[in-house]
Amino acid sequence: MLFSDLAAMKSSLCSVARAPLYLLLAAFPLLAAGSAQDVNRDGAPANAGRWVMTNEHGEVLFRNQPQFEFQFARLIYSENPDFSRGWRGFGAARWTTDAPTAENHLAQGIRRLTRISTAPEGTAVPLDDDDLFNHPFLYAVEVGGWDLSPQEAARLREYLDRGGTLVVDDFHGSIEWAGFMESLRRVYPDRPVIDIPGDDEVFHVLYDLNDRPQIPGLGSIYRGVTYEQDGYQPHWRGIYDDDHRLTVIINHDMDMGDAWENADNPDYPQPLTGIAYRIAINYLLYAMSH
Repeated sequence: MLFSDLAAMKSSLCSVARAPLYLLLAAFPLLAAGSAQDVNRDGAPANAGRWVMTNEHGEVLFRNQPQFEFQFARLIYSENPDFSRGWRGFGAARWTTDAPTAENHLAQGIRRLTRISTAPEGTAVPLDDDDLFNHPFLYAVEVGGWDLSPQEAARLREYLDRGGTLVVDDFHGSIEWAGFMESLRRVYPDRPVIDIPGDDEVFHVLYDLNDRPQIPGLGSIYRGVTYEQDGYQPHWRGIYDDDHRLTVIINHDMDMGDAWENADNPDYPQPLTGIAYRIAINYLLYAMSH
């Protein structure tokens, strides 16, 4: 679904985004929990979007793949080679951090807590791929070390201007903030980054997220703290367009990806995983309805 088609659906959802929850679920069954549909072992609705073409002998000529309303998309970006990788180096690209476990666990939560038809596995998309415009929600991790070229920055700006929402996560402290902002200014030289007000719809579109603690990485849990570097306090920041739509949602000094990834790890506090799931679902519904 390209954004030209997505706009109509977003407009419809926006008109009821502030309705009471029971009205929202009644008007849009895809958001209601506890689907009565039969499901396959992967959690996808049985026969949803599936069909088979056969010849006169019953032999299968073509079988399509399941169709989903949402697939978690991770941004592939250019990296600053001079930016320290710390203990996580080992040659792995920064954008791959926590993949694929984080998104696969989150997809299970989205399917369980909503009726959004969600792909069981995520995907990764570079900025020069037209598939970018099929994903209303784009996730970028460890962006303190990204280094967008002018072409990548222009392409990301096009994605955001056409209705996309970028969520960035898992970067910490003043040094990584400076690295993040150096590339973000190439994307948005004309718009400020501001703190997202607590009453913004993104915090209330489904769950009321009035209390938002710092979501730590697993390493911080083992150290008995919730922060990394000098990022002692969490910050929810963003960039708004002319229609007051959040186009970039910035989770600074927190690590939601670790909370998703460690949902089945007894060492990670379950209450923090629960909050990280609710935050992500609010972001997703916001991206799909604004």
